[in-house]
Amino acid sequence: MKIAFLLNNAYGIGGTIRSVANLSGGLAARGHQVRVTSLYRHRDTTSFAFGPRVPIDTLIDQRPGSRDLELPEASAPSERLPHWRRGVSLLSDRRMADHLATLDADVVVSTRPTLSHYLGTLGAGRPYLRVGQEHSTLGRRHSAARRLQLSSVPLLDAFAPVSDADTAAYRAALPAVAERIVWIPNSSVPPAVAPSNGDSRVIVAAGRLVDQKRYDRLLDAFAQLTDEFPDWRLRIYGRGPLRDELRARVEHLGLWDRARLMGAVSPIETEWAKGSIAAVTSWWESFGLTIVEAMACGVPVVSTDCPTGPAEIITPGKDGLLVPEDGGPDAIAHGLRTLMVDDALRHRMGAAALETAKRYTPDVIARRYEELFARLGPRTRPARRGRLRRLLAGLRATPHAPAAKAMGQPPAAHAVARRDGALAVRVEPAARGDLVLRLRGAAKRTEVLVPLDRDGRTVITRDEHDLAEGRWDAFLAIAGPRRPRRVAARLVERAALVTARPAVAAGGVSVWIPYTTKDGNLTLRVWRRPAHAAVESVEITEEATAVTVTPLPAATTVTGAAARAEGGAPLALPVEPDGEGRLRIVLRHTLAARLAAAPAWRLRLTVPEEPPVPLGRLAGDTPDRRRTDVHPAIRRDGVELRLAFTIDNELTLVTAPSTTSA
Repeated sequence: MKIAFLLNNAYGIGGTIRSVANLSGGLAARGHQVRVTSLYRHRDTTSFAFGPRVPIDTLIDQRPGSRDLELPEASAPSERLPHWRRGVSLLSDRRMADHLATLDADVVVSTRPTLSHYLGTLGAGRPYLRVGQEHSTLGRRHSAARRLQLSSVPLLDAFAPVSDADTAAYRAALPAVAERIVWIPNSSVPPAVAPSNGDSRVIVAAGRLVDQKRYDRLLDAFAQLTDEFPDWRLRIYGRGPLRDELRARVEHLGLWDRARLMGAVSPIETEWAKGSIAAVTSWWESFGLTIVEAMACGVPVVSTDCPTGPAEIITPGKDGLLVPEDGGPDAIAHGLRTLMVDDALRHRMGAAALETAKRYTPDVIARRYEELFARLGPRTRPARRGRLRRLLAGLRATPHAPAAKAMGQPPAAHAVARRDGALAVRVEPAARGDLVLRLRGAAKRTEVLVPLDRDGRTVITRDEHDLAEGRWDAFLAIAGPRRPRRVAARLVERAALVTARPAVAAGGVSVWIPYTTKDGNLTLRVWRRPAHAAVESVEITEEATAVTVTPLPAATTVTGAAARAEGGAPLALPVEPDGEGRLRIVLRHTLAARLAAAPAWRLRLTVPEEPPVPLGRLAGDTPDRRRTDVHPAIRRDGVELRLAFTIDNELTLVTAPSTTSA
C-alpha cells in the first residue's frame, strides 16, 4: 500500500513530527511504500530521524537563497484560508493543489487543521483515502483552528485523535460523523540504548520550553526537595522561548548547581536513560509521547493528571504516578518525593514502565492504522475496491529485508561509555578494518588503531591505550587504497558517566567522554592532568562566592588558592578544609574593584613546588559545560562578576562593567 503523510514542516521539532517519523517508519517496516510531504523546509536536515525507506518531498523551500522566497505568491494571502494568519499563503494553496492532484497514493494522512482542510477540499474525488490526525486537542485549539478542524473532519474518510478523551470530544461535537472518528495513540520507537538502572539520582524532563509544559512549577517543586535530597539533580531538555525566563527562575531559587537547562538533544533516548525519574508537569497534553519515551527507557514517570493523555498511559502505582494538575508545585513535589525516597518502588515501577511502553511501538500502532484502512476499504469508490482489498490482503507483518549496503554508505557508530571506564564501539555497516582515533590539532599526526571484529565491534580500554589530552576524532580504515573515513555518531550512550569520578592512577587524573560533534561525528574527549580540583558545588551569598572542590589525587598538598589574570599577578584567595577531604575557596565580593582590572581570571589551587592546579568539572557525562552549568552574576561596585566554565571545562571568573551595583 502507498501511504503519504502531510506535515507542515518535517524539518522542525515537536511531537507531531516525531510521531510521524515513528509511524511512517513502522508502516514502511511492515511492507508499505511510505513517503512524507513537507509543505515547508527551512533547514538542510531533519531534527528527527525518518526511516531510510521514507523519502521526504518539499513543496516550498524556505532556506536562505531559495527562489520560492522571492515569488510574489509566497507573501500573498491564501485564497482558500484568507483569514488564516500563519502557515499558509497563495503559494501553499497552489503547491498543495498541484501535489494532491498528482499524488500517487492509496492513503493520504494530514496532521494539522490547515493540512486537513487542504486534503478534504483539494483531495476530494481523488483516488485515495483521506485520513486526518489530531496532535493537539479540541479544547486547546484556538477558536479559528477549532472551527477549521471541525469543518474539515466531515470531508475526510476518517479522523484519528491521539487520545481516547479527545476522541470522545470530537464525537460529541460531530455526531453526524462520529463513526469516522477513531482513537489511535501515537507510537514510540523502542530505544536502542540500555535502560536506566534507576540509581542515578537524576530527574529528567524533556519538551519545548513553553508555557504548556509548566517547567516553572517543576523548578518550584524541586526547590522544595533539595534540602532533603542533596544528592539529586534535575535536568530539563529542550529549547523554546521561555529559556531565559526559566534560567532566571533557576537563579532566583538558588538551583544553579542542582537544576540545569540542557538544551535540545536528539535522539533523546540517551538522556532518558540517564534518569531515575521522568517528570511531566504540563497543564495540558494531547497524548504525552515523552511519557512513553521515558517508560521505554525504564524510567517511571511522575505526571500531572491532564484532561487528556497521561492518565491513558500511566497506571498509578504501577509504572508511574499521577498528581492533580491543579495541585501546583506541592503536588508535583509530593509525587517526586514518593519515588526519590523509595529505591525499591522506583526500580519496580521502572521495570513495569518497560512493559507499558511495548503497547506503543510503531509496529503495534501501524497495525491499528492498517485495521482502520481495511475498515474504510468498502467505502471507497467501486473502481478501487478490488485493488484496495488485494493490497490489504497482501500485507505482510514481517519487516523488509535490510537494503544492500552501498559502497559509498558512510560509517556510523553506536558508542557506549562503560562503567569500567572503557569505550565500546560498534561501527555500521560492519566491515573488517580498524577504528582510528586521531588527535585533533596535534603538530604531528597522532593516531591509535583499534581492530574491529567481523561485526564491526571493538572495546577501547585505558589499560591498552594511554591517550593524551585532547579531542580524538573517530575514523574507519579498511584495507585498500581508500583513506580512512570520518565516523558519524548514530548513538552515544553516557549514562554510566553521570555519577562517574575522574580515574586516578600513578600518572595523575584522566577522564574519557565520548560525544557527538556539531557535525554529527563521533569524538572522544580526553583529559589528562597530573592533578585536578574537581568542583563539587558553588554557593553564592550577598557577601561572597564559595567554591567547594575535591583535590585529586587526594594526597595533593594544597597551601592556598589564587585567581590569576592573563599576564598579571595572582590574587590570593582563602581556603578552608571541611574535614572530609574537600576544600572551600572563598571569593569575597569586596574584591570586585580589583577584579575589574582583567576580563577573565583563572582559578587555581596552590601546591608547593608544583604547577598550580586548575579547578573544573572534567568528569561526568557532559563534554562541554559552558551552556549547562551556568551561575548567576554578582554585581558590586559597578562590576559584574560571573563564574563560568571554559571550553576545557575549567572554572573561570569573568568580569564586565555593570550598570547597577549591589
